[in-house]
Amino acid sequence: MKGGKSKAKADTKLNVKKGAAAGKKPAGKRGKSAKDPNKPKRPASAFFVFMEEFRKTYKEKHPNNKSVAAVGKAGGDKWKSMSDAEKAPYIAKADKRKAEYEKTIQAYNKRIAEGAGAEEDESDKSRSEVNDDEDDDEEGSAEEDDDDE
Repeated sequence: MKGGKSKAKADTKLNVKKGAAAGKKPAGKRGKSAKDPNKPKRPASAFFVFMEEFRKTYKEKHPNNKSVAAVGKAGGDKWKSMSDAEKAPYIAKADKRKAEYEKTIQAYNKRIAEGAGAEEDESDKSRSEVNDDEDDDEEGSAEEDDDDE
C-alpha cells in the first residue's frame, strides 16, 4: 500500500513540474522557423496510397458510416492481413511518387540556394544604406532642433 501512495505523490509532483515547464520556453532555445508554403509536400507512403483507394470502397459498402476512426481501423486491419504480393502495386505507386518528389525537392533546394545568395547580397547592401540614412537623419534632426530655438 505504501508503494501505491508514493507513486501517486510522485505523479502529482511530475504533473506540477510539467505544467510549470510547459508555460515557458528555455531562454537559450529559439522557436521553430516558419515553414515555407512553397516547399513540396512529402509523398504518401504505400499504406496511405492504399488508404486513398480503400476509403472509396469502404464508403460505398458502408454509406451510413460517419466515423473516420472506423475507416482507418478497417484499413489498417486490411493492410496488415494483405500479402506482399497484394501490397506490391501500392508500394510501386509510392516509389513512383517518391522519385517525383526527389526531383521536385532538388529543384526546390536549388531555387532556395540561388535565391538565398541573391537575398544576402541585397540585404547587406540594404543594411549599409539604412545605417547611412539613419546617421544622416540624426545629424539633420539635431541641426533642425538648433535652428528652431
